[in-house]
Order: sequence, then structure tokens, then C-alpha cells
Amino acid sequence: MTEKEFTLEGLSEELSETAERVVDLIKEKNYTEVKKIATELPAPDIAEIYAEIPIEIETLFFRLLPKELAAETFVEMDTEDQRRLIDSFTDTQLYDILSEMYIDDTVDIIEEMPATVVKRILKNTSKEDRATINTILNYPKDSAGTVMTTEYVRFKAEMTVGAALSHIRKVAIDKETIYTCYVTDENRHLLGIVTAKDLLISDPETVVGSIMDDAVISVSTHDDKEEVALLLDRYGFLAMPVVDNENRLVGIITVDDAIEVIKEESEEDFAKMAAITPSETPYLKTNVFDIWKARVPWLLILMISSTISSAILAGFEAALPAVLVLFVPMIMGTGGNSGGQSSVTVTRSISLSEVDFSDLPRVFWKELRVGILCAVALGVVTFGKVMLIDGLLLGNSAIDLTVSLVVAISLSLTIIAAKVIGAVLPLLAKKIGLDPAVMASPLITTLVDAISLIIYLFCARGILNI
Repeated sequence: MTEKEFTLEGLSEELSETAERVVDLIKEKNYTEVKKIATELPAPDIAEIYAEIPIEIETLFFRLLPKELAAETFVEMDTEDQRRLIDSFTDTQLYDILSEMYIDDTVDIIEEMPATVVKRILKNTSKEDRATINTILNYPKDSAGTVMTTEYVRFKAEMTVGAALSHIRKVAIDKETIYTCYVTDENRHLLGIVTAKDLLISDPETVVGSIMDDAVISVSTHDDKEEVALLLDRYGFLAMPVVDNENRLVGIITVDDAIEVIKEESEEDFAKMAAITPSETPYLKTNVFDIWKARVPWLLILMISSTISSAILAGFEAALPAVLVLFVPMIMGTGGNSGGQSSVTVTRSISLSEVDFSDLPRVFWKELRVGILCAVALGVVTFGKVMLIDGLLLGNSAIDLTVSLVVAISLSLTIIAAKVIGAVLPLLAKKIGLDPAVMASPLITTLVDAISLIIYLFCARGILNI
């Protein structure tokens, strides 16, 4: 290959070939070449290679990695791979890996492990790190405190730039980032921030307090982690300081953690909108029984809720002409799709903090107008479709002008109702503390199905006098 391809597809194919080569080299006991290959790759790529090699040689491959690279690779691995490795480690080996990892990465791993493994991990961390880990684990779920790291660079305002740079050189190896540094008083109260660029272009005798930016944007340990991630994205920060109730600096959230939060929240919302219980295990590594458990509760709920539609239809069954029954799937399907469009759009806007409950009147008015426009367009097409295709082309003599009118008007009113419901329910869910994603396609579709039937049946009664 003369020119490296940087597409994801090309990268995966290349790494698969590398994994095969690594397996062959290990079988040949050519460990020197394996080390050479590994040291030329970043940790995420090594983790992908590790996932492809046979279980019987994966531990040997991992032990060939340099200590720092091994720790970085361990963080990138799937939970099951991490657990098998921990089981294969001696306490000394486990301590060596954990000592090379950042605190927030260690916490992430602990949260995914069973109690017996967690106990062993904590046993093989230093007393200071153990106390920090326990503090982070005690923060509320999904709060900023659970994803922050305590490994940051801190200065006092009276330090000189020269002293600050000297301090960075001493502690940089143990810090997650040195590009944004924080200025505090002796009690760790956050006073300002100063960047590495600010320090490098300033005179060594300049006092840090005179060049710091005291207009600091910070978050609380109890703030929602998704909102913090969106703030990082909004302001383009590399890191966000996290303070306690007394404005004392307790940690930072870095941009890579924010990306991971956004990724996890997006996957969780996607699962909920598809009526699936969220799972952090990769699809191909999830067994059939676990997938069944994630899907069947929602299917049961939606199936039972659909009995509402059946009850409505049964109530009008005797009076409803048989010809109208032909168009029930079309009206219900169009209503569900219309509501799904609105709900997904509004749910996404909520997750991006573009709208909140105070915007409800504006959202209602916007979706009402969109619904009317869609209703007019689809209503006209439906009227023509029922008259020409179902009536004339398919030769259904029961279809006449009034039947076509009932179907067209019903479908139009259903679209308007579905658009409004799909937009309003996620905002109401957010207001009462529910996840807006739960109100997306599946539940809204079920609700709209019932409403569309009521509209259809009342339109039929009013126009056809049944």
C-alpha cells in the first residue's frame, strides 16, 4: 500500500490484517516484531487488534506492550476483555496498570465491573487514589462529578510565570491535560484560568494572577453530565472546571470525556426511541438472551397499549362500512409517521438545549402550521388516490366521492393532531422529569393510533351519517 487510506472501512480492514500478522508472529515466538508493531500504533487500534486475536494468546500479547501503552490500551478495551485480563493479572501487574491510568478512567472501569472485581481493583490502588475514587463514586448518577478527573494543573495567583512553567514540568506526566491550568487560593477556591499559551508568551517574572482570565465558566459537581458536555461543545473548551457548593475546585471534565458522554447519551436515546432497553455491550458481544430481555418488555407494553385502538375499533365495528376498514392501516400508519417526525425532531432539540418547556407555545404553533401544510398536501393526494386508484383502477364500486372525502379529511386531521402531540409530549416529559426519548416514536405512535381511529370514525359518522 503506497498511500494510507484513512477511511474507517479501510482502517478496520488494515487492522484485521495486522491482527492476523500479530497472531502469526506470536505463534512463531517472534515477540520483538510484535512489540515493534504495537509501539507504532495508537491505543484504540491496539484494543481493536486485541479484540480480534484468539483468547488463548491475548494475555501474552497484552504483556508484550510497554507499561504506559498497556494502560492506555486497557482503557480502550471492551468490559469483557478488561475483566478477563484482570482475572489473569497478579496483584502486582494489576497495580502497575492502575497506577498508569487516570482516575476517571479507573472509575469508568469500576462502574462496569462486578463487586468481586471492584474489590480487587480498589485493593490494588494507592490509599490516596482509593479515597478519590470513592468520592467520585458517591456523586449522583449522571452528574458532572461522576465523569470528572482530579488530575489537573493548579497554580496560586502570586506565582510567577517562570515558577508556573517549572511546576508544569514537574507534574505534567501525571496530569490528564496541561493546556488549560487553574488558579486558586490556598483553600482551592477557583479564581481564574490560564492557558499554556498565556504562560509561554509571558515574561517569566510576570505574576500569574495578572494574566489569568477571571471570567471563568464552571459547573457544579451535581450538574447533569450531558449539559456539561454541551457546554464544552458550545464554548469550544478543552476542559471544564468542576467546583463544589463553595466554589472550590474539585476536578475537571476534559473534551474526550464530553465526547464519550454525548456518544453514550445519543446511543441511549436511540435505543429508547426504538423501544429497546439501552445496553453498553457491543451488539456482536451481547448474547441472545440479553437482547431478548432488552426488547421484550417494551414489545409487551406496546402490544398491551394497542388494545386501546382495538377497543375503539370494536366499538364502531357494527356501524362502520366495510369499505372504510380498508383505509385504517393507511391512516394509522401516516399518523404514526407524522408524530414520529415531530417527536424525534423536538427530542433532539431538547438534548441539544435548543428548546425547553418555556418554548412550548412556540413549538406548538410551529408544528401546528407544519401539520396544516402537510395535511393539505397529503389530503389532496389521498383524495385523488382513493378516487382514481382504489375506486376506478382497482374497480371497487363501494368507493365514491363521500368515502374519498371521509378518508382524506380523516387523514388530514390525523396528521395535524399527530404533529402537535409528537412535539408537545417530549417537552411535557422533560418538565415532569421523564426522559423525552421515552415519549418518542413507539409510545407516540401507539397514542396517535388511538386518536387517528377516533378522528376517522367520527368523520365517517358525520359525513356518512352512520
